[in-house]
Amino acid sequence: MTRFHHPPTLEDIVEMAEQAFSAIPQDLRELVRGAAIVVEEVADDETAAEVGLESPWALTGLYRGRPLTQRSVLDAPMEPDTITLYREPILLEWVETGEDLFRLVRNVLIHEIAHHFGFSDDDIDRLENE
Repeated sequence: MTRFHHPPTLEDIVEMAEQAFSAIPQDLRELVRGAAIVVEEVADDETAAEVGLESPWALTGLYRGRPLTQRSVLDAPMEPDTITLYREPILLEWVETGEDLFRLVRNVLIHEIAHHFGFSDDDIDRLENE
């Protein structure tokens, strides 16, 4: 468990996300290849509103793209899918819950990767509760 003597930086969160991604089975990682995984400080108000949230502080991660279940080999090339992790809301949840930060980053990353595979939030919640 990493102990921080200062708030974890963007680079710290990127490193945790990379570690979490490398632990995903190779065959699943291959299906996510081409998706950009980025870390930003916090979503803007417009992004929060776009996903139905009143505050960007409630958004720890976001998948943008077309899920694999909605793609066809006949589709025209698109911009790459993006999985964004939001550092400040993740840190807020970390402080509020006391959960291990790496585990929290991993859970947000996996949640957003699940959207890449076509899972809805309800599907993900149901799987997490099983």
